[in-house]
Amino acid sequence: MTLLSTRNLTKRYAGVLANEAINFDLPQGQIRALIGPNGAGKSTFVGMLSGRIPTTSGSVTFDGKDISALPAHARIALGIAYTFQITSVFAGLSVHENVALAARRRLGRDGAAVDAKVADSLSRVGLADRATQIAGDLSYGHQRILEIAMGLAQDPRLFILDEPTQGLAESEIADFKTLIRSLGGATTILLIEHNMSVVMETAEAITVLSNGTVLADGTPAQIRADPAVQAAYLGTADA
Repeated sequence: MTLLSTRNLTKRYAGVLANEAINFDLPQGQIRALIGPNGAGKSTFVGMLSGRIPTTSGSVTFDGKDISALPAHARIALGIAYTFQITSVFAGLSVHENVALAARRRLGRDGAAVDAKVADSLSRVGLADRATQIAGDLSYGHQRILEIAMGLAQDPRLFILDEPTQGLAESEIADFKTLIRSLGGATTILLIEHNMSVVMETAEAITVLSNGTVLADGTPAQIRADPAVQAAYLGTADA
């Protein structure tokens, strides 16, 4: 079943096309990576998916419903969670309370249910032993992982991760790969990532953007072997 799709999705800024006529299908339960060189239009595309950037034309469909006109908060309520390139944790609150704030979006004020969800989310990302620590005192890498826990606490049907390994140490990246693989099937994941080892080792399928359009779709092996992708992206220093 296709969970998310776009048809002819286009964004124009003062005559400049950031994205042009993108057709995209994301099956339920799949881990899909979105890659491409800087300036390819990845952030604009994801912004239109999440409702943070209005479309110029085209449509976004989620679970069979046209959500093109819905604002970001309404898409969150439908089950779309989105982590940013820059951490968005509440630095003055504890790790537990950060995740609890996210959990309350889905569970309301049921304290026992919220606490259980927080414990489960922190355990899944390996931060259970840091629940009482102030979030601002965490390393940058642990703040990124905390942000993932905040997303998981919302029980997302679609989890969009925007450059999640940016700033992580190699050991943290290895743990992140394990975490993402463990989420596959239960949660649909769209991973925007420059680290090719993360992409190739976690994604079941890859979409490549270049100059605001879809250059290629396929399995990691197909994308790695695609001459057009090699020329546009994988053979560059940006990869």
